Amino acid sequence: MKTDTKLSLTDLLALDRTRLANERTFLAYFRTFIVFISSGLAIVKLDILEDIKWLGILLTIVGPVMLVIGTIRFFYVKRHLKKLYNYDG
Repeated sequence: MKTDTKLSLTDLLALDRTRLANERTFLAYFRTFIVFISSGLAIVKLDILEDIKWLGILLTIVGPVMLVIGTIRFFYVKRHLKKLYNYDG
């Protein structure tokens, strides 16, 4: 559904808000990745937390998965904005 007409100012501002929301969402995924990796490695390395070492391993595995999901989602939304509205941001 490409639009051949020029977008109004209201529509352009809405697209800007959508693009910024997409970036914020990616940064939230990235923050989650950093917290999962750092927490997981801390749990694995500390001898006092030997009882929950499995949790550290799980967090270390789930962290990169979160980053991949966030990256895929970011580029998916960005591509659809460009495709549907001819909008480069």
